[in-house]
Amino acid sequence: MSLNHRQARLFLGVAAAAIAPAFTSPATAQQQSAAAIKDVDIIVTAQRREERAQDVPIVVNVFSAQRLEELDVNEPQDLYGTVPSLVVGTQGNASREAQNFAIRGQATGYQSSPAVIIYMNEVPLPAVGGGLQGGPGLMVDLENVQVLSGPQGTLFGRNTTGGAVLYSPRKPTNAFEGYLEGTAGNYNLWGVEGALNIPVIDDKLMIRAVGAFQDRRGFTKDIVWNKWRDDTHWYSGRLGITLKPFEGVENYLMLYGSKSSNNGTGHIHEGFNIARMQSLGLCFEAPVPGLNFSCGVYQAQSDIAEDIGPRRTRLNADVYSRIKLWGAINTTTIELNDAVTLKNIFSYQRQIVDNAFDQDGTPIQQYGAQQDAALPDFPVPGLIEYGVPSAFFGLNPNQIYQNGGDIVRPDGNRQITEELQLQGNLLDNRLQFTAGAFYFENKNAGRSQTAEVQFCPAAATGLSAICPVRVSEGGTFKERSKAIYAQTTLDLGALAPQMETLRLTTGIRYTWDDIRASVNRAFASNARLKTDAATWTVGLDYHPVDNLMLYGKVSRGYKAGGILDAAVFAEKLTFAPEKLMTYETGFKSDWQLGGMPLRFNATYYFSDYSNIQRPTGDFNPDADPLTPGDQGLPGAQVLGASAHIQGLEIETSIRPAKGVEIGGTVSHTDADYTKFEYLVTGGPGGGPFPGCNGTVLPGQVADLSCRPFQFVTNWIYNIYGSVEIPVPEDAGKLSLYMNYSHVSRQPTSPLHDDSTEPGSILEPFGLLNASLSWRNIGRSGLDATLFVNNLLNKLYRVSNSNVYNDLLVASSLYGEPRMWGLKLRYSFGK
Repeated sequence: MSLNHRQARLFLGVAAAAIAPAFTSPATAQQQSAAAIKDVDIIVTAQRREERAQDVPIVVNVFSAQRLEELDVNEPQDLYGTVPSLVVGTQGNASREAQNFAIRGQATGYQSSPAVIIYMNEVPLPAVGGGLQGGPGLMVDLENVQVLSGPQGTLFGRNTTGGAVLYSPRKPTNAFEGYLEGTAGNYNLWGVEGALNIPVIDDKLMIRAVGAFQDRRGFTKDIVWNKWRDDTHWYSGRLGITLKPFEGVENYLMLYGSKSSNNGTGHIHEGFNIARMQSLGLCFEAPVPGLNFSCGVYQAQSDIAEDIGPRRTRLNADVYSRIKLWGAINTTTIELNDAVTLKNIFSYQRQIVDNAFDQDGTPIQQYGAQQDAALPDFPVPGLIEYGVPSAFFGLNPNQIYQNGGDIVRPDGNRQITEELQLQGNLLDNRLQFTAGAFYFENKNAGRSQTAEVQFCPAAATGLSAICPVRVSEGGTFKERSKAIYAQTTLDLGALAPQMETLRLTTGIRYTWDDIRASVNRAFASNARLKTDAATWTVGLDYHPVDNLMLYGKVSRGYKAGGILDAAVFAEKLTFAPEKLMTYETGFKSDWQLGGMPLRFNATYYFSDYSNIQRPTGDFNPDADPLTPGDQGLPGAQVLGASAHIQGLEIETSIRPAKGVEIGGTVSHTDADYTKFEYLVTGGPGGGPFPGCNGTVLPGQVADLSCRPFQFVTNWIYNIYGSVEIPVPEDAGKLSLYMNYSHVSRQPTSPLHDDSTEPGSILEPFGLLNASLSWRNIGRSGLDATLFVNNLLNKLYRVSNSNVYNDLLVASSLYGEPRMWGLKLRYSFGK
């Protein structure tokens, strides 16, 4: 079902009119409702100051520390399905740990900056190549997680078109307290987490130290290496120091670090593009004498993968994932007077990522990067499948894989940010303002190296003379962003008493981006892209009665362009910024329904999205003009598209009885391209190409405007229930929480649909999670929580490789199976 403007406006108008009478009820009922709702209010910092979430005229979804525990949130993927219009996944990255957010259709493209940025303590986390932001183990000891939807930038940080996700760590307090928590569960899950808060000097010097560790066996068995892939093994630490040397002066220093090392990602093979291989002469219907070039070898790999199922794989390298992340964030706050505060935020962060992967999911060296991973010696001793030594897998048993040697220079970056900000209240607190300047610098920490064997025919797999391991060296990269911004919110009652229920918000930002990189191409050794843009927001919110806010706003968003080191043409080395214009209207309300506190929020938005960065393959038939007869050079390019995106987002909850809460969220996103063209290339992934305008030959333009919109899930809904189970008061508090989330299908390919890129549309799925918590057992300070995720053991995919037409193979990543465990936490000092 498609949503149009008229339907959305009609819905919001009828809903607002329907709830308005609830606010004319007697004062006593209003006071009771306000008191009941106040118990569940969450304070957010979405506008860089502490406010009730219900008073913020933007869409912000908040997860308190208790709700994060009930949902057993350990990584970004755990939030998928619980937030309207939010899609979480690897978005084509080879590593399961490279999880990115997409909100309202805005996502991270290949080698581009994130459309949704993760902030920790008001500072953006570093990201390697626009992929992995931050690292594992960061969602520990948080005050809350806030998800902001829509363009951001006139208040803080970097520009984004999609939104922002704010991690708010618990800060040191003036109390001696802490906790120690242990976790155990299936898949050999075990973990430890603890925090200690010490007021060294009362209200002057306070320290909070946090540490955590988690280890879990994987759920994908690699039968070549007899190892479990998709495991977790990380530890993290954080130290917060608050110093208040003088009245009105505070300095908060946060030091953090995390390290992850596991058995890598278990890609599940889905099939080879055998027809295309045959047309390119990469395999033949009948074997070539003396060599096993039969297309049947490829089909055999696909048959075996189907037989062993999606929880087992066969990789041609002993893959791994290693991530290191550490940083320092220092926030200094000075109250200049009762009305104005000066804040300075400085950060230094480092990230090192080293991944070896085999994304085709077979022993054939079709698509992967081995780095310094070990390679198998065939046949693998003791490995029998179908009654024969399956280590051969239909390949030449005399093949010997070549190790690439130790790769000592993984990918890494260094990020520095500096932000100076002035906040205040004027006109008897009727005018609130924030103004500041932001500086961002990100560069790679030296040249990285990649060792890989790609697109090696089955008959040559393991034969180093034909398919040698190629070690390539990455170039240097440096990105700088400078910005000034200001935003004000004016209570119009300051101008006329009749307008005291109206507030006007205006904000503006100007950004200068400068990206430089060295590239290893015959046509260029260096590239540079400089762009700048003004972004802004204008909004009005109206409070006709208590506990009802109507709002509308218009926002201009911008996301920087980039440099593509995989380009094979000089004119495609850089790609332009994205721009977005969003119109949004909605309401937030708290009222009574038969004496039961009810919360109901809704918003409608429409976005005009231009120059959308869509990556795809490319091919230069004459890679080196000085070398006659060369075979050409495959690479990548970034296309620009335009689209209209609109959607409806609803959040509601009701408390029918004391200790009982039922609620949910739902979103519908409707995204359609208005212009999307592709100049069809030759080479392995080239034409003829099926466009919306028919079959298109190389050198001609294909119309792709009918393609499904990448990383958009049309429907997302979430239903939850929480009930406190009566027990004696001295026994503590016993509560049950259940949550069901459902997402509709999700297109993942930028150019194709499921008919030309098998598996590119992820199937719909729903997950049921539950937790039973017993807090402060017998007033001992001990909490026990029994949790289970994916209670119905649903089998579902979370990613697709989308290289069926480029590297002629398809693979998938599957979500976690049913996982359960028990947490015991002892808290002291409160």
